[in-house]
Formats: sequence, structure tokens, C-alpha cells
Amino acid sequence: MKLSPSISGVLPVLHMPYLDSGAIDYNTLCRETDHVFNAGADGIVIALASELLRLTHEERLEVTRQLPELAAGRGTTTMSVGAESTRQAVEYAEAAQKAGCDAVMAVPPFLTGMSADEKIKYYRAIHDAINIPVVVQDASGYMGGETIPVDQLAAMRRELGSRIYYKPEGLPTGPMLTALQKQLNNEGVIFEGSGGYLLIDSWRRGVCGTMSGCDLIEGIVAVWRALENGDEKRAYEVYLPLAALVLLEIPNLDTYLAIEKHLLKRQGIFKNTIVREPVAYILDDYTRAEVDRLYDRLQAVLAE
Repeated sequence: MKLSPSISGVLPVLHMPYLDSGAIDYNTLCRETDHVFNAGADGIVIALASELLRLTHEERLEVTRQLPELAAGRGTTTMSVGAESTRQAVEYAEAAQKAGCDAVMAVPPFLTGMSADEKIKYYRAIHDAINIPVVVQDASGYMGGETIPVDQLAAMRRELGSRIYYKPEGLPTGPMLTALQKQLNNEGVIFEGSGGYLLIDSWRRGVCGTMSGCDLIEGIVAVWRALENGDEKRAYEVYLPLAALVLLEIPNLDTYLAIEKHLLKRQGIFKNTIVREPVAYILDDYTRAEVDRLYDRLQAVLAE
């Protein structure tokens, strides 16, 4: 039986645009949202790739309030609420539900070595404070830190119920997806977040959706729709140049941000490529040129 989760499909993570002053550029954020829905997205997400942890407390609450308004009924909204304390995470989760978001997503605290019991307590507090789905995100594959073991992930759903969804990004991701599906008897709601380079492999392992960036949304939608329609030939035609491009983004979160904002500026969506400092990566001329070459190849395939 095919699962019918409350959020599914292509759910791009919005990248945060800034004015030259450093403030959030909400006009550009609106343009970015229109862009992804026009490309066929099923929803929008605010997450780590939205520079969530670089926003002030007030900005996080304002973005939370704005997110459903940005979607304007065109798709679902998922707001990341992870924080360094349970109290903070619960406050952000309650704000997301009050704003009308369809789901929340949470990473565990990065600065605290947590036992399995402490992790479950953290997610239980978020879960019990609201009545919308909670996506448990393990971002260790690109943020570092300890991977959440599959046993712990599965235990959360068994203890807390069907409103627990998953976005496991520990490495190696594919085997983790399959092991989690097995423990949940293929009844888990699981999303992939590779940016696209593991999209086909993840789809074959039964994910309910993909949370990618916005810079390659047309390619992500094309691959996902081709897979859903059984058109494997078309899926691989688009996937190959897309995956090659995403591989350039992999080393850390700031490589993703630099390349994604470069492409969004090239597409006329963003006015600049500002990333909040400090940053761990600066896009150089060689990588920028390779990104542009691969993007041109992807556009040529999409035009076929």
C-alpha cells in the first residue's frame, strides 16, 4: 500500500537571500518561492541550507510566520525548529504550528553529546508540544557530529507514533535508508536530502520525497516525475549532469551555499550571492566555470 504522508514529493529548501545591509531580502525570498512552485515543487522547506543557524532568534520567528504566506496554498510548508536546547526547539515548533506550517523538522543539538534516551526526550518534547508531523533530521553527513543510529530512529516512531517522519543523512545514506525501512516494516515516511546526487538510489529505496536546494529545482522535478511515471531513460538523462554538478557542492554546508547562490543569481532569482559570515568556503574561478559548464549541459538536456 502506498503511503500518503501529509508532506511528500519535491520539497526544496529555500536559500536565504540578503540585502546589501545584511538583512533578509523578503522580496527575493518571495521570488524564489514563486520560482520553485512554477517549476513544479510540491512544497517548501526552511532548513540548515536556509542558513537557519545564522539567523537571529527574531528572524527565525519572522521567517516562520512568513513561510505559509509565501506558499499561499500552492504546496506544503515545513519549518526547521532544531536548537541547542529543548526549550528553544519547543518554542520554535509551537510558533510553526501557530503560523500554519504543515510540519516541522528538527536536528538534535550539535553541541551536546546526547544519549539515546536524551535524544528521544528531545524529540518527544517537540512532538508533544504540537499536533503536526515532526521530521527527525540527521544532518551528520555534511554537518559532522554523531550519526543517529537506525535503532534510535526507529525507536522514536515506535514510542511516539506515526507523526514521526525522517530525513536521515548520515553516511552511507543508502544503506541507512534501507535499514530504517526494514525496521519500520516499510511504513516509515522518509525523505532524502542529498541535493540530487543520491536521488535515484534513494527513490528506489522507498523515500516519500526529496528535500533539495532551489538552484536545480527544474532538474530535481524532472527526475522525480520521470521516476514516478516509470520513465527510467528520461530520469537518467537528467540525473547524470545534475549529479555531476551536485558533487561539486558536497564537502560542507558552505560549498552548497556558495554554488547554489551563484546559480540562483545566474538565473536572475537572487540579486547577489551573500552568505552570512563566517564562511568555510569561497567559490573560486575554476569551480565557478565548471559549475557553469555542467549547468549548461543540464539545461540542454532539460530542453530536449
